[in-house]
Amino acid sequence: MKYNDIDFNDKTILITGGAGFIGSNLAFYFQQNFPEALVVVLDCFRSGETFSNGNLKSFGHYKNLIGFSGVVISGDINDKKLLKKLETEYKFDYIFHQAAISDTTANEQDLMIKTNVNAYEDLLQLAIKHNANMIYASSAATYGDAPSPQTVGNESPGNVYGFSKLMMDNITYKYIQAGVNISIVGLRYFNVYGPREFFKNKTASTVVQFGHQILKGQVPKLFEGSDKILRDFIYIEDVIQANIKATKPKKSGVYNVGTGKARSFQDIADILQKELGTALGCEYIPNPYIGQYQFHTEANIETTIKNLNYKPNFEMEEGIKAYIPEIIRLFNTEVK
Repeated sequence: MKYNDIDFNDKTILITGGAGFIGSNLAFYFQQNFPEALVVVLDCFRSGETFSNGNLKSFGHYKNLIGFSGVVISGDINDKKLLKKLETEYKFDYIFHQAAISDTTANEQDLMIKTNVNAYEDLLQLAIKHNANMIYASSAATYGDAPSPQTVGNESPGNVYGFSKLMMDNITYKYIQAGVNISIVGLRYFNVYGPREFFKNKTASTVVQFGHQILKGQVPKLFEGSDKILRDFIYIEDVIQANIKATKPKKSGVYNVGTGKARSFQDIADILQKELGTALGCEYIPNPYIGQYQFHTEANIETTIKNLNYKPNFEMEEGIKAYIPEIIRLFNTEVK
């Protein structure tokens, strides 16, 4: 499905973090809909290197790109020589900047700021030199425990990841106010789920994690009171829609990408069991994160609708139903 009237054939597109969840879905969107586009994927593929918390430094995985026929470059966005090479060897029309340290529990503040904030500005300067519109991943983590509905301009980041994304947005505002020659759009993703997230490991959505528990015959484990723990869960197809519509915004800026509706973790477990034809019930365990846990997120998407012509197409029931065949395939090929 094409989401706006731009013909991306014969355009040159850079996707950073292109072997990750959202980046790889973008790569295939262009390949399937605009086969004459030159799509360049840049990713710092996983190496086994970990943060001090034991989590992988990169979630980029080659399996997310099986079937992709564009250009694949393994590299780090902190590498200024690499960025100079991209600047001289290509002439980009659009840059989709999805690369980041996205682990909200990582403690390496220096690397987080360097990678998420400083490298973003380097890429933004590359975009300006190429006259390439910039679309980048911000995050709902900028809001921390700000009250719902979360609204741009009311941020309260609770970790260095959320802080780094807010600093990216501040850079964006600075360049917009300076009157740059390109459009710049930051997209604050809420809780995204869908195909190609599996290799995020423990940080993959509860949708795929619960799905695989159920397929193992295990009772899904939820925190006590999960019917009252609400999140704005958004299916990957609507995130791709937002990215594509952000290539032609009515106004540059920072926009929420969610459904505008909060749903519970209990809903996820119930919908999965209905779709998978099981009746295992649920096991409820104490929530160890009370006091440092968001109990309600809901994106205010009024400006996203107005300035990006964005409209979410997937209710949670529809998103999970569309995702089920991939959850089953992953279970049979990666989990069993």
